[in-house]
Parts: sequence; C-alpha cells; structure tokens
Amino acid sequence: MIRVKDLKFSYTHKPFIESVSFEVNSGEIFGFLGPSGAGKSTLQKILTGLITNYAGSVVVDSIEVRLHSNKFYENIGVDFEFPSLYEKLTARGNLNFFASLYQKQVSIDMLLASVGLLPDADKKVAEFSKGMKSRLNFIKALVHDPSILFLDEPTSARLMKDIILSEKAKGKTIILTTHNMYDATELCDRVAFIVDGKLRAVDTPHNLIMSRGASKIQYTYAQNGREMMGEAALHKISEDTVLLNLINNNQLLSIHSCEPTLNDIFVDLTGRHLQ
Repeated sequence: MIRVKDLKFSYTHKPFIESVSFEVNSGEIFGFLGPSGAGKSTLQKILTGLITNYAGSVVVDSIEVRLHSNKFYENIGVDFEFPSLYEKLTARGNLNFFASLYQKQVSIDMLLASVGLLPDADKKVAEFSKGMKSRLNFIKALVHDPSILFLDEPTSARLMKDIILSEKAKGKTIILTTHNMYDATELCDRVAFIVDGKLRAVDTPHNLIMSRGASKIQYTYAQNGREMMGEAALHKISEDTVLLNLINNNQLLSIHSCEPTLNDIFVDLTGRHLQ
C-alpha cells in the first residue's frame, strides 16, 4: 500500500530526512516511534502530500505523492495531533461540512455515537473539552471511509484504541506516529524507530523485544536470612541447578519473566529516550 525508497527532505540546507526506505502492507498498522523532533510528523506530511519537494520516491496507493491530484484524498484520512475544527459550528455541522468535500460519506450519527458524542452533536465545538475535540477530530478523518488512515499522536484512550483496531479489522492500512511505547506495542503490527530523520530499526514489537533478552526469568529466594536473586534464560532453565532445587523444595519467593519495553529497546539501539 505504501512504498518509500531513498527518501530525503530538508527544511533548510541541513538534511532532515535522510535516505529513508520502508514499505507498509495493506491492512497493516505501521508505527513511527521516536522522540519529539525526530521527523515523525514530517514523514506524515510527506506521505499525505502536504510536502512534495522531497527527493526519492514515495508511493501511496499506487500514486507517486509529489504527482497527486485531489482524487488522492478520497482514499486517505488524516488526524493530526492538533484538532482542525470550526469552533462556531456544531459537532454535526463540522462533520457534515468535511463530508461534503468527498464523493463518499458514511453516517454522521454513527460516527458520533462511536465516540460517545451523539448527545452533544448539536453543541458548538467551542463548548467542547479538549478530549471531546480530540474525539471529534479523529472521526472527522473517517467521514469518507478512507482505505488509509494517518494518525499523528492519537489519544491513548481505550475507546480510541478500540476504534483503531476495528478500522484495521475492516482491512484498512493505518500509519501511526507516536512517542508512546505502550500504544505502539499494543496497536502496531510493525514499528519503525526514527531518530534525527533516520530509521534505526523496523520490525514487529514482539521481535524487537525478544531480540533483546526478553526470553529470561528472574527469581528470588531466601538464603541465610537474606533475599537473593537469580536469573536464567528460558531455554536453559533445566540447566539452572539452583532454580531446580528451589522448585523441588518449594523455596521460591517469586518468579517472573523479564521483558524489556519498546522504550528499553529504543534506548539500546539509538541511545535516545522516547519521552
């Protein structure tokens, strides 16, 4: 669905996006994970046609983005980090206006109900809380039932996550930019680590975590009145005589798997923190 090859872009004479290449499969949730200023939002703007003076190739839905026409936007939906709504209009008025820009529309009431805003449908957006505006801005990206969704720092609310997963279940391709490692782990099929405009790793969250020592356990036990700690790789548990002896004699105080987070992996690979 998306193919990027040797992408380069700069706001000034200094390179910002450097030699970035990746592909996103149809029906996949693909996440860009990185700290603020890493280039995540710039990549989103390039992929959605807001920036076209790039070098290299960026193909979205079989269209080279720099050559896109207005028809390009019939198949993509965009939810930027900051809401772009008309505050003097009602929630329903906003959605009706944006839906009128497309050839295809879905039920406005259904969208409002999906995020709990139907009771407030005829209330002016100026009266909405920040969270309500965020939810309205999100469903604004869905009014034309696009096949590709671009989500920039979406809210971590459970309701929103469930909607993202339900859109994926419909076969939609979703590009998500975030610095939230927990959201990326839960939602993304694959993630790309981006720092200073460069991709440092692309893989599934599971593979990234498992590649950095997730397959081990830690355990504690008492010895001479002191609490001791041991550690063993999962595939070598049978070789840990201390652990086996503790199990046989019911002397374990605790045992748990030792799994790094995506943030741990990110720091390990890039030397930078997500937050």
